[in-house]
Amino acid sequence: MIKEFLEWIGLKEKLHTKEHTPPLFKEGEIWWSYFGKNIGTEMNGKGDFFTRPVLILKKYDKFSFLAVPLTTKTKEGTWYFTFLHNGKKQTAVLSQTRIINYKRLKELVGKVDSNDYRNIKKAFLELHI
Repeated sequence: MIKEFLEWIGLKEKLHTKEHTPPLFKEGEIWWSYFGKNIGTEMNGKGDFFTRPVLILKKYDKFSFLAVPLTTKTKEGTWYFTFLHNGKKQTAVLSQTRIINYKRLKELVGKVDSNDYRNIKKAFLELHI
């Protein structure tokens, strides 16, 4: 586990110091994101680059947004919302939502259906309020 933390720290330093123009991202889009190696029950990224798809739930400015991590594993409970994207089941893990910086964005996957986006936002608000 220590090795994975050290690998993530090295990648995180590169992402932090890399200078580039923020991509044009929008609410309702799904992006691959450098999600990282995290602590305890927090969701981790996968693979060599610690990536995970995230849904942009709320854009704050051109640098940061509220991200909902996604998984293809079916989960049950009020802290999850399952939907179809490009014919594949995706589960938004509402309890793991966090603010992230644009430097974590890797590549655009697509956009969720507008009805699903509204329902995900509604489920998020019901869980957190």
